[in-house]
Amino acid sequence: METMEIMDSTAMPHRSKVQVFAIMVALSLSMFVAALDQTIMATAIPTIAAKLHSAAGYTWIGGAYLLANAAGACIWAKLSDIWGRKPILLLAVAWFFGSSIICATAVDMPMLIAGRALQGVAGGGLLQLVTIVISDLFSVRHRSLYLGLMEFMWALAGGIGPLLGGAFSQYVSWRWSFWVNLPVCGLAFVLLLLFLDVHNPKTKMLDGVRAIDWFGSLSILGLTLMLLLGLDFGGETFPWDSPKVICLIVFGSLCSLLFIYSEKRLAKYPLMPMSLFAQTSNVATLAVTFAHGFVFIAGEYYVPLYLQSIKEASPIRSGILVLPLVLSEAFAGIITGAIIHRTGRYRELIWLGMTLSTIGNGLYIHLNAYSSLGQIIGYQILSGIGAGLMFEPPVIAIQAMVSQDETATATATLGFVRNLAASSSIVIGGVVFQNSMSQMKSTLLAAGMSETLTEQMSGDSAAANIEIIKTIQDATQLLAVKEAFAWSLRNMWILYTCMSALGIVAGVFILKTRLNKEHVETRTGLKSEKSDAATVLERPADEC
Repeated sequence: METMEIMDSTAMPHRSKVQVFAIMVALSLSMFVAALDQTIMATAIPTIAAKLHSAAGYTWIGGAYLLANAAGACIWAKLSDIWGRKPILLLAVAWFFGSSIICATAVDMPMLIAGRALQGVAGGGLLQLVTIVISDLFSVRHRSLYLGLMEFMWALAGGIGPLLGGAFSQYVSWRWSFWVNLPVCGLAFVLLLLFLDVHNPKTKMLDGVRAIDWFGSLSILGLTLMLLLGLDFGGETFPWDSPKVICLIVFGSLCSLLFIYSEKRLAKYPLMPMSLFAQTSNVATLAVTFAHGFVFIAGEYYVPLYLQSIKEASPIRSGILVLPLVLSEAFAGIITGAIIHRTGRYRELIWLGMTLSTIGNGLYIHLNAYSSLGQIIGYQILSGIGAGLMFEPPVIAIQAMVSQDETATATATLGFVRNLAASSSIVIGGVVFQNSMSQMKSTLLAAGMSETLTEQMSGDSAAANIEIIKTIQDATQLLAVKEAFAWSLRNMWILYTCMSALGIVAGVFILKTRLNKEHVETRTGLKSEKSDAATVLERPADEC
């Protein structure tokens, strides 16, 4: 696939303000619904686990979505290169619609997790394709404003998600956490169908199927699934030295070698060209993205756990109490887009964002049963600003280093890294928490708790049984449980603080690049189909 510049003025039609507005509304809704399902579960998961009688499925209600999200990101981008952005984006919206119905009608935990995985596949497509379409429509310098809008929608979903999840779980039914997606997806689909007019290559189905990097797609799926499953199973479901865990991690690692070989030697249209990693700045940007993705999602998932367990907050109250985190992310996202658009500077924002994120997560380490409301809010604001500053600059940094025809691939690669980091973060963070709670069994028993209650407050059962905390009458036992949760969460925050600090180091190696104000819209399709295209003048990016 490649970008062609076309002299014919009709090839890149002038879009009216109404059309641009409709396109941006559709893209915003698509971003919103995909981001919403990353956070709406944060306050609903304990209720869902209790209703479906499955403590073991606690982590995977969120993890399955993020895991599938990461696994499918690059594949969606390449499909849009082959068949065009519009049909593939419409497919992703329709897929998300259908998988939401599966989740809403789930009768047991396996069905819900399967539905969440299907949702994650579609969500990965939405998150990547929205950014790619914006990158097709606007120059590197001008697109920062629109990417800032998408970041705002992401943060808005992060703020509304826990509130909706808590409200639905407490007052209606957790199933409405999925039914709510249907009208949003429906409106986005109609607007995209009517107003999005990006290039359509009209690639023949058979030619497109032949062009898919099948070996690379299968190897990246194997890499993602086996590694993260191995990490999740290790230490709790199976011992770390069990054959199942070892095989998953070893074969997952081998899939990474197969993927690299496929991209370098076999694929005509690779999912992730190895040339992208030839520049130190790109590698540093991806490293920063991994650190950010690993850290930011932890706050949205585990701050509610702290509030519902140690502070005994209801699901809806915990959703309200995490608003400082997500609203500060939204504010920082809007400011970031405006700063990049006005100054063209993005490296300084990366440095500042990772520094604030490190400090904020470091402060989370001190949260315990006695932490004040002011501390909880202040720590969230600091870490939220740090996280909010970091969504857009890495995208701009890597897009500025590649040509327009490589923008989709570079964007998808960065999205894959971020989603892989987020999904592994939930799994690894959950493992650290569960193992830490297992180590506290002797302390809980020493406080006089029964064997049965201790088992419910240990390992992978602890997070799913936080409602039991409110029923503990003995003050000594209650304090012991809260201190066990605080100590286990503290170990998690130490991990996230260290990862964030590594992001600061990686950010030093990102190069400064002048952001171009001129733009050429991408023509998708196979190279052979575009050999007759004529070379033409560029047009200003804001003439959308």
